[in-house]
Amino acid sequence: MSNMPREPEAFAEHVLQLIQQELPAEEVELAGPMDVLVSGRHLDLNNLFRMVLCEPSRGDEIVREFLSRITEGEAMMGSAMPLSLVQSRIMPRIQPNSLFEQLDKEQVAHTPWVNDTSIVYVIDMPRVTVSITLEQIIKWGLDIEQIEACARRNLARYAPSLEVKIIESAEGGRVAQLSAQDGYDAARLLMSTLHARLAPKLKGDFYVAAPARDIFLAVSAGPDDFLERVKSRVDRDFERLPYPITPALFVVTQDGIAGTSKAA
Repeated sequence: MSNMPREPEAFAEHVLQLIQQELPAEEVELAGPMDVLVSGRHLDLNNLFRMVLCEPSRGDEIVREFLSRITEGEAMMGSAMPLSLVQSRIMPRIQPNSLFEQLDKEQVAHTPWVNDTSIVYVIDMPRVTVSITLEQIIKWGLDIEQIEACARRNLARYAPSLEVKIIESAEGGRVAQLSAQDGYDAARLLMSTLHARLAPKLKGDFYVAAPARDIFLAVSAGPDDFLERVKSRVDRDFERLPYPITPALFVVTQDGIAGTSKAA
């Protein structure tokens, strides 16, 4: 892992030192095993740790790039952003509700969804995404329903010609894999055309696995041994990949999307 420690506690201490070097004007302290306070703001290091584990040879580079983007994001959040400038950049992301353990749920622009997740709205800039706050929406004179509609329209226009790879398993099940690696693979579960596009290829209603932000697997509704193998992979990806969402599957039908977790 380059010179990055492999133990979470040591990793957090190392990142703390890097933050103190990169941002000497900030007050920095550890608030928990993988939680750093930067001038009173919580910085969760779990996703960063997973990113480094996935590419250990680039450990230092990944951490420094992460800190650079955090700084950019903080600067943008503190500046006025006219709606005319950012409207075409408003995008949706599916996030686990555990997100609100560190963020104020009353301040984050979001829509509660299924499988113990929410749809969170961000402004997608070239190097960083900035979460939209309810205060910002009020300043724009909009409501959450209008932001959601805007985000879904932008998602539909975002790389509309994406290729979907169809794989047939030995058990007879089918998988439709989408992998743009643009930060919105899982979010494409929200596309209104999803069922019409994939149901013919997957022989009817289907499941979608979105264990992490950059994973989208649509799978046929059987056979059972095929689904068990898919679920095992989904569980592993949820435990190891950065930006985890949920190990539960989503059920996609003509009437909409339902969850399979007990919390849904």
